[in-house]
Amino acid sequence: MSDRDTAFAEYFSARHHAMRATAYLLCGDWHRAEDLVQTGFTKLYLVWNRVARHEALDSYLRQIIVRSFLDERRRGWWRRERVGTPQTDPPVPASPPEDRLVVLQALAAVPPRQRAVLVLRYWEDLPIDEVAALLGCSPGTVKSQSARGLDTLRGLLSPMHSPSEKGQR
Repeated sequence: MSDRDTAFAEYFSARHHAMRATAYLLCGDWHRAEDLVQTGFTKLYLVWNRVARHEALDSYLRQIIVRSFLDERRRGWWRRERVGTPQTDPPVPASPPEDRLVVLQALAAVPPRQRAVLVLRYWEDLPIDEVAALLGCSPGTVKSQSARGLDTLRGLLSPMHSPSEKGQR
């Protein structure tokens, strides 16, 4: 193997689990998360020699994965790839649910841009400016998408949550 391949293989083995977890939080499906990560690493490999700052690889790869996720969500249903019958994950039992499963299910119901902001801000713990750069928007948009996403998530997690309670927290 060349030095390029060796360096890429080391980076892949060190980071693919963390990127897969991030992709899962974005899409809510382990199979789609694998596809997103595979797409991300493939695109990164193609430009591996041109990437000048190897200390910024995580940020660059995360940006590729998030943009691939958002691009996939923009495609019409007729342009998505379908092979055979789709297999869905088994439904989460309604009672008694574990907190993690409930949050993941609610996160899957949040709109894609808001979900991307929530995952990058609160799971990846990235600063607002870095999230804005990753998503190609202003810091104000990140803040508003974050606030809207959190409101949506609260509404999904709390059946007793009503619009009149919003300002009373």
